[in-house]
Amino acid sequence: MLIYPILASLCIGGGLLIRPASCAKMMLFDFTKPDAAQLLQSWHESSDTVREVGQSKAALVLQRSQLFQRAVFFALLNPQPNGAGFAGVRSPVAWDLRGRRELCLRYRARGQIERYKLVLRHRGQHSNDDVEYEQIFRVRNEAESMGEFREARLALADFKPYWRGREQPQAPPLDLERVSMIGLQVFGGVYMDYKQSGVGSMEIDAIWADDSN
Repeated sequence: MLIYPILASLCIGGGLLIRPASCAKMMLFDFTKPDAAQLLQSWHESSDTVREVGQSKAALVLQRSQLFQRAVFFALLNPQPNGAGFAGVRSPVAWDLRGRRELCLRYRARGQIERYKLVLRHRGQHSNDDVEYEQIFRVRNEAESMGEFREARLALADFKPYWRGREQPQAPPLDLERVSMIGLQVFGGVYMDYKQSGVGSMEIDAIWADDSN
């Protein structure tokens, strides 16, 4: 996973449709476009309050001003003392990502949370009981980046199967032809050598797939 400063404008517009193969970037969600409010309707919360002890909260909302428009992911992460806990949002999708090498986000992160997780599922799976394919990326906080937007590039080959925080090496690899869910999540780090908690936000202009090296 690599993180770069702000990039040039993307190749195509937003929406969930597969783009022509001649374009290097396949736009998945463009929250700067007029239809962004409609795109956000497919996203819903998936946080640790599905369990009795859960106390975290997340939301993905549209921020619109006279000069710009983007989505904002807000998270309140209240894990258990051992780090068990998560807050996130997710959306059903129907993507064929064959030939793509990376998932990319243009974002700006603020707050106490340093590590985020992008989550995928495949083959029509959406349940919390299903294996999910995860990749963690670390964001620069406001002091380090001076409030600049950045680009995260996550190699699709590096999404690994997990179930409730534990890696599942016996699970099949991610089926890129039949990606059926995407999610964004913060987590307490129950099985990690670090822990995190508190409040964080991530402003997001776009999410896309790329075939760059």
